[in-house]
Amino acid sequence: MEDMPDLPPPQKEHEWLQKMVGEWTSESEMLTGPDQPPMKATGTDSVRSLGGRWIICDISTDTPMGTIKAVMTLGYSPEKGKYIGTWVDSITDILWVYEGTMDPTGTILTLEAEGPNMMDPGKTAKYRDVIEMKNNDLRTLTSYAQGDDGQWIKFGTGTLKRKK
Repeated sequence: MEDMPDLPPPQKEHEWLQKMVGEWTSESEMLTGPDQPPMKATGTDSVRSLGGRWIICDISTDTPMGTIKAVMTLGYSPEKGKYIGTWVDSITDILWVYEGTMDPTGTILTLEAEGPNMMDPGKTAKYRDVIEMKNNDLRTLTSYAQGDDGQWIKFGTGTLKRKK
């Protein structure tokens, strides 16, 4: 182990992710189909740090269909110059793989992934999750799917508040 080079310290991008570490409550709405009212949900998000480079979000959401569990990992790849991560949940067999960028204000992280088209089985679609840190105790998550015309269609919104 003595010959192992020193690892570089976490970068400012890693430090930004650490702002999400803690216990959060959530309120969200998701569109489930045309001419359907939005599905409302509440839940919790328990976010922990892994070595100051990653965050692991343990998510539990209570919906009219029952409780949905999910795990999101987020980190930053200096080699790619992008944020990276994954999402898995208790209602699908999909491993979502994220790549994303930070906006110039340093408050909005946009993550993109590709996966099954929820409206057109057998096809794939691009998805976008936008995380905005409003302040240290409030963040939002907005989810979009890209339509066949290239336009982004919002299908989910969530507000997360840090537990006091």
